[in-house]
Amino acid sequence: MFDIRENLKKLPDSPGVYMHKDRLGQVIYVGKAVSLRSRVRQYFQKSYQSTSPKVRALAANIAEFEYITCSSEMEALILECNLIKKYMPKYNVLLRDDKTYPYIMVTTGETYPRVVKTRRIRKDGNRYFGPYSDAGAVNEIVDLFNSTYTLKRCPAQKFPKGHRPCLNYFIGQCRGMCCPEEHAVNREEYMKNIDEIIQFLSGKDKPLLRRLTDRMQAASKTMNYEEAARWRDAIRAVKALSETQRVTMITDKDMDVVLAVKDEERSFVVLFPVRDGKLSGRETFQIQTDAEDTRRDMVAEFIKQYYSQWAVVPPEILIEEELPEHALLEEFLSREGRRVHLTVPKRGDKRALLNLTRRDVAEMTKTLAVRAETKRERQDAVRREMDSVLEAAGNPRQNRNEPIRVESYDISNTNGVDSVGAMVVFSGIDKIRRDYRRFKVRTVEGPDDYGSLQEVLYRRYKRAVDGDPGFIRLPDIIMMDGGLGQVHAAQTVLNAMKLDIPVVGMAKDDHHRTRALVFGDGDEMDLRQHPVLFRYAGTIQEEVHRFAIDYHHQLHGKNSMHSALDDIPGVGPKRRNELLYHFKTIDAIRGATEEELRRVPSVTEQVARNIYEYFH
Repeated sequence: MFDIRENLKKLPDSPGVYMHKDRLGQVIYVGKAVSLRSRVRQYFQKSYQSTSPKVRALAANIAEFEYITCSSEMEALILECNLIKKYMPKYNVLLRDDKTYPYIMVTTGETYPRVVKTRRIRKDGNRYFGPYSDAGAVNEIVDLFNSTYTLKRCPAQKFPKGHRPCLNYFIGQCRGMCCPEEHAVNREEYMKNIDEIIQFLSGKDKPLLRRLTDRMQAASKTMNYEEAARWRDAIRAVKALSETQRVTMITDKDMDVVLAVKDEERSFVVLFPVRDGKLSGRETFQIQTDAEDTRRDMVAEFIKQYYSQWAVVPPEILIEEELPEHALLEEFLSREGRRVHLTVPKRGDKRALLNLTRRDVAEMTKTLAVRAETKRERQDAVRREMDSVLEAAGNPRQNRNEPIRVESYDISNTNGVDSVGAMVVFSGIDKIRRDYRRFKVRTVEGPDDYGSLQEVLYRRYKRAVDGDPGFIRLPDIIMMDGGLGQVHAAQTVLNAMKLDIPVVGMAKDDHHRTRALVFGDGDEMDLRQHPVLFRYAGTIQEEVHRFAIDYHHQLHGKNSMHSALDDIPGVGPKRRNELLYHFKTIDAIRGATEEELRRVPSVTEQVARNIYEYFH
């Protein structure tokens, strides 16, 4: 057993990092100290515990502690950042969901760099931009660059002689860098494109817009209107992504503005990047705090956690007030060799910029408050209506203050082929996408939706009964996409597994709109009398149908490609690729004569006959 009193005596009087753990051995707090001996002992002194409720709660849960000595306070700060990121301790101020924020990576270490979305930064010589809180915007800009500049997309760096390009080349989305013998690519021109992309990601959109405009006009002059339209669409997309760049300062320096927002309901930090003297966006990051954590604490912890993982730090960061350990944080930010200043501007352009961003944040907070109130009202309305459904089903909830957890299932197939099941999860009106699951139907043959549904439900709840962490949480209610038949199919599985979970069906009318909820005894709840439930059930039904259809199309598309070529005797991966390279499409192969098929170098007379007979 860990003896706290004895281990306190052994603490060194040197800089380091300490980790407090609870009775289960989980790290609940990480801190740094100039003197480990003095700092750690404080937590066990009543005079220090009385300073705040947070310290009292933390001290009450400390069962043991560990420490790591460091050579300097700076080394301790860096280690503290890394350990907080690793353990996400309960009592630290945390940048929430830090790992989920995407970056844009330009693989500058490659001969032909790629532009890709990533969620992890490595010290690999590549350029990283972000993190961005809007993953949709990241996908949009990455797609824009790849399609506009026809960039290399595959990660491979070496290709065997005679390698054939992939589908992206045939549809004009790649220049064919994998086949230099046949498709010479001007690397100097390619790198100019990459430089334009890097400038744009750094907040400098003028060079990119100028180049895109020149290309659009050049294409228009040669009456290549299709290409001109492509450049025009690219210009619109770039301007749309840059529309937040609305303030120009006298200086052309790069800097960040970091502000914290904290009220009774939310805590977040807002980052405004300024590039070339222009406000170039706004990123919002949720922060996990306690009631007594101040905005200064939030900004200080955000700076440590955000910039510890982001290699490019601007030379200046504007903040509203001096931070704890201000000088140490500046030294921490300057550790790559370039001086970084944490500035609290009092007057001039920088103060005006700070005031502007604070007003922007105030407006954003008002909007968020209105949205939150609207969502709260919708959540309450859905909870009340769904509790009435549970009562009608004979399974009222004990805790009616929590959002109701709903699972919904659907089956999708094409005439019984490639049958799949989909499960979506809602907590009240919120989609819980991390809990979505999809199933490939294994034991049922042909178009048997009831049998497929029972297989999917059995596999899902068997894993729950077996204690699988990914399936262990059970819903308050199951809402089936279908009527009484689907409800009875589900109840049969649940009864066999001795699970008491209510099931209702979502029946549609002749116009494919959800018209009623169907209970196991055949009773129906007419949703025309319940507009809140009508919208809610419709949303769930559309979502589970979409999820099932998407998976079916994905699986069916793969299998269709397989059956079209790979099942033909004598056609392996190499011949398949050569056939696609020569004919471009499956339809063209299907329509080719035996003589035309034999023109492909690797296709023999017998293979040509096999292909022709397969399609005819």
